[in-house]
Amino acid sequence: MANSPQARKRARQAEKRRGHNSSMRSLVRTQIKKVLAAIGTGDAAQAKTAYDAAMPVIDRLADKGIIHKNKAARHKSRLNTKIKSLAA
Repeated sequence: MANSPQARKRARQAEKRRGHNSSMRSLVRTQIKKVLAAIGTGDAAQAKTAYDAAMPVIDRLADKGIIHKNKAARHKSRLNTKIKSLAA
């Protein structure tokens, strides 16, 4: 339990930040699921559009440190590979 005023403030800030970061991670997962759903339909154009919408969101969260940059790169690479195999 936080006893000093500084510790109480840091606890409040940490809780607020945790909630925000959690919602941002959820947003990334939703964007990835949208791309996977578009790939599942078999429509390469729709999948590419969904991927183009998800890419900036993934990059933004990696830049802010909410997800690791290598994790962002891995997701983008795997999604792009699936889209390319769909188009071929």
